[in-house]
Amino acid sequence: MIRNIVGSVLALAGATAAVWSPFRAWYDGRHGRDYPIEDLFSGITDAKADVMTSILLPFLFAALLTLAGVVFRSRWLVALAGLVVLGFTILWMVRVGQAEGSLTVESGDRGLGDGVANALGGGVLLLIGAVVMSGRPRPHATRVDQPRPPTRPTLDGPPSDRGPHPPERPPYGAPPDDQPTRTYPARPPGTPPPEAAPPDRTAPPSSSDRPWDPGHGEGPPPGHRE
Repeated sequence: MIRNIVGSVLALAGATAAVWSPFRAWYDGRHGRDYPIEDLFSGITDAKADVMTSILLPFLFAALLTLAGVVFRSRWLVALAGLVVLGFTILWMVRVGQAEGSLTVESGDRGLGDGVANALGGGVLLLIGAVVMSGRPRPHATRVDQPRPPTRPTLDGPPSDRGPHPPERPPYGAPPDDQPTRTYPARPPGTPPPEAAPPDRTAPPSSSDRPWDPGHGEGPPPGHRE
């Protein structure tokens, strides 16, 4: 965030210096707004241009690129604006050197003026601002081959946001999952359910129900009532 602010300030300062430079003297007291834009491609002449058809035009375009780069936090737009300012300034210096034979820096109104210095300084500030800016943050994509970390269950929010649910317990009396369930063969349709078997009448009575015969020399069985 701090880098974007500092870079934006440097970029805006560079764009301001570049736009202001054509209103200063460029060479021999001649202002940059007096050079037609077509003279940069065909050769420097003594013709005087309008403001909007002068060398100011590419600098205005660079200022628009700078504003877009600051708003969208795009380092590439700011860097492109700096290249536009430096490119047209260097192209002008080449054409003037061809027309004059050489470039000189003298005191007064002779030689290169402060308008060229403003243009070069503005282009350098734009490039420095593009380097300082951090740009827009990139979204962190989640890799598909790595599992997502489990979320910690919370008590707030709907049940879907409380994390994974614990396994449900089986109902009372139901066999656990690790034990097999008993299965019984199905009865044919129309077959009545099996009834309980009647008691066996032929079984000898127990010692408590058998009558006691004192003639056998046996004692009374346990539980015998007289």
